[in-house]
Amino acid sequence: MIRVLFVCLGNICRSPMAEALFRDLVKKEGLEDIIEIDSAGTGDWHIGNPPHQGTREILKKYQISDEGLKARKITSVDLNFDYIIGMDSENIKNIKKVGNVPSHVKVKRLLDFTEGKQGMDVPDPYYTGNFDEVYELVKEGTENLLREIKNDLQKKGAIK
Repeated sequence: MIRVLFVCLGNICRSPMAEALFRDLVKKEGLEDIIEIDSAGTGDWHIGNPPHQGTREILKKYQISDEGLKARKITSVDLNFDYIIGMDSENIKNIKKVGNVPSHVKVKRLLDFTEGKQGMDVPDPYYTGNFDEVYELVKEGTENLLREIKNDLQKKGAIK
């Protein structure tokens, strides 16, 4: 089982969008029994709340389910995911403040998986209001992340 955690500031805009998009991609590939997906925030302001209205609207536009998504805060238990994917550099710093990240865990920004966008941040639409731009960036990043995970699984013989 490969475990992937998406992280942003409040877990209501970017990381639940990434979780929903990635879950949709994984389901379409038939890998939902091999890849576990979750999201969390580094702040606690929105715990228990559904995704932001803008996130829900953009997911609905592309017919991607947001069912079951509720904001939560990252904890030290989450540091055992195989991939912890932050949306920006501040998220990455805050993830590392949660505790000691085991050496096997890959902590990266989502856009590190996109050609020509490594080191770039996914802007926070809570402040910018641009959910369309964020959707396109998250879509590209999650597609490339899935490609990397599938390549790793193929090398290990876990999938064909």
